[in-house]
Amino acid sequence: MDFTLIVSNFLNPPVLFFFLGMLAVLVKSDLDIPAPIPKLFSLYLLLSIGFKGGVELARSGISQAVIVTLSAAIVMAIAVPIYTFFILRSRLDPYNSAALAATYGSISAVTFITAGSFLDQLQIAYNGYMVAALALMESPAIIIGLILVNVFTDRASDEPIQWSEVLREAFFNGSVFLLVGSVAIGFITGEHGWQTLKPFTQDMFYGVLTFFLLDMGLVAAKRIQELQKTGTFLVSFGVLIPMLNATIAIFLAKAISLSSGDALLFAVLCASASYIAVPAAMRLTVPEANPSFYISAALAVTFPFNILIGIPLYEYGITLLW
Repeated sequence: MDFTLIVSNFLNPPVLFFFLGMLAVLVKSDLDIPAPIPKLFSLYLLLSIGFKGGVELARSGISQAVIVTLSAAIVMAIAVPIYTFFILRSRLDPYNSAALAATYGSISAVTFITAGSFLDQLQIAYNGYMVAALALMESPAIIIGLILVNVFTDRASDEPIQWSEVLREAFFNGSVFLLVGSVAIGFITGEHGWQTLKPFTQDMFYGVLTFFLLDMGLVAAKRIQELQKTGTFLVSFGVLIPMLNATIAIFLAKAISLSSGDALLFAVLCASASYIAVPAAMRLTVPEANPSFYISAALAVTFPFNILIGIPLYEYGITLLW
């Protein structure tokens, strides 16, 4: 493997600010970011990437390649939580297994954005319609997780799941709603909309991403202590499952003839884990699961692993195959 890719990715300003945030916690600095600001920035990132993806989708049109790519994204969003659940059942109860499986079946938009920045650095082209895949992969894992709970526990007979509430949370939670809506607006307004919003959605993007990752570093470092309660199993799981998912995604991307840039984004989507939408849904619908398991593993292990080592590693694998 070319370790200069890891070094180059590490020296990316947003990534360095992520680790600056972690360092601030480790040295007990009083650095703190008021809660409304990260929320505002996360909404900005979702709006910008969704809008840009919609514009790119308008430019490319709904071609056969787009339909095949989005179909593959849906297949992986359904398959990953199912096989992940059975891997986890060897060590955890069905509630925690389902919550973790749903978390790893969904995606991390920030990891996706960081991978896009990595491709920009390497000057590798990718299609904007991959954002549509991002939007499609956010919700199915929540549904699959709840189905797994319903099938593999006896809770259904005691406490029937409120499916209307589950579906509402899966498809209309704030992040999914804004992302899908931004894709639709970008698609409708096309080039005219892009030129109108470009100073907001393009020029400010990496500055906001950098500040957001600084906050993510603070949050991730605080979560590391909770992982000490879970032992080495979840730490190993948080590293090995992303690599397994990425490997399957890379071979699938090769089979459907994605470009190397699109293949990396697809692999990163499959290898990432949700730490916003799915945890919010699991807290609401599976209170028997321990949040320190699925939030800490996704945020304190998988997220930093992916942005530091995973993305260059997946790119190396793609380089070997393409």
